[in-house]
Amino acid sequence: MGRRSAAPSKGDLREQALLDAAEELLAHTTPENLTVEAIAQKAGISRGSLYFYFGSKHEVLAALVERTVRTIRAHADATARDESAPVEAMERAVRATEEIWRAHSTVMRAAVDYSALHPVVGAAWSETVERFARTMTQVLRGAGIPDDDGPDGASALAEALCWMTERTFYRASCAPDGDLGRASATICEVWRRVMTG
Repeated sequence: MGRRSAAPSKGDLREQALLDAAEELLAHTTPENLTVEAIAQKAGISRGSLYFYFGSKHEVLAALVERTVRTIRAHADATARDESAPVEAMERAVRATEEIWRAHSTVMRAAVDYSALHPVVGAAWSETVERFARTMTQVLRGAGIPDDDGPDGASALAEALCWMTERTFYRASCAPDGDLGRASATICEVWRRVMTG
């Protein structure tokens, strides 16, 4: 008996095309102004066909954010397995995050902007930042920062630094020059100073 093909189904490809179309459109419009008609047209399908995959533009946005945060979570998991020196692990994590912002800045900005309005997006985004914070808590522990319950414990510092990282990349991606490399260097410096005292 032959093996089943691991190739994505026609439906999977159509769903990915819809998400790709939405991501492209977000480069030129806000989540509020994004329409089902525009997504369907960009993907080359009818509006009715879109509703076979998604019930609304909110569901499209939620799926798009979920697709992107899966990439971020994979990087968090890779950082958790990183056995190199803590500062090196941190730098790799920040650079990987920079690359995700570079590749998917429209989705990342939409996730931040839209998280307060759409509970599913907000929950996915918050859980992703918190997951990274748990991973970076381990990195800070490896750098010798104790994990006590105080404001200077590894988990409190990791949470604050991860949210600072998110906001710094967000602001850089919104700027006209979009200098994510400079933002990344500054973020690394802040983490490094915390880690090395």
